[in-house]
Amino acid sequence: MDSYRVPARDAESEFTEKRSRFISRIWTVADEAEARARIDETRRKYYDARHNCWCYILRESGIVRYSDDGEPQGTAGQPMLNVFQREEITNVCCVVTRYFGGVLLGAGGLTRAYTRGAKDALDAAGAALVQRWTLWDVPCPYPLFERVKLEAASCGGVVRGADYGADVLLHAAFLPEDAGAFSARLTELSAGRLTLRPAGEEYLPTPL
Repeated sequence: MDSYRVPARDAESEFTEKRSRFISRIWTVADEAEARARIDETRRKYYDARHNCWCYILRESGIVRYSDDGEPQGTAGQPMLNVFQREEITNVCCVVTRYFGGVLLGAGGLTRAYTRGAKDALDAAGAALVQRWTLWDVPCPYPLFERVKLEAASCGGVVRGADYGADVLLHAAFLPEDAGAFSARLTELSAGRLTLRPAGEEYLPTPL
């Protein structure tokens, strides 16, 4: 798979339903240890809450976990998980904390509330598409520096840094299908004197 979707950023949201307070937190996580750490962190922060329900999905290991944390079975963790599965979001951990307000919500009400908690958190975070980018070193004389940066951007590239010496060495990333167009522009711009040097590849997120 050359692309997948993750939360674009860590985020938090909150709402009140029949006097119960629901606080949702969401993170992008790389592995199960990081997901567990986020859950434990939330439990410590909201130690006095009635419930800290959670779920997480990990792409590479295929791990899917969730917990109702004392709510009736099937009313919290699974509905939260369903939100991310429907949106095809992975490498995600979400915790929805509930401070009980004294009014019972019933199974249907709980399911709707925890679904909303996960959805609100995802809306606050936004989604990013993680894709395989090719990495390139771009040698460039100082007089062409700004022009090469503009050409890279116009071809869909991202300049990630530069080393400054007798010339500039730009470090750029391109989607595989875009690198060829930039290489052609670089050749044209420099009358064939400059060429791209491959520097590997990396999966990078692009906000949707």
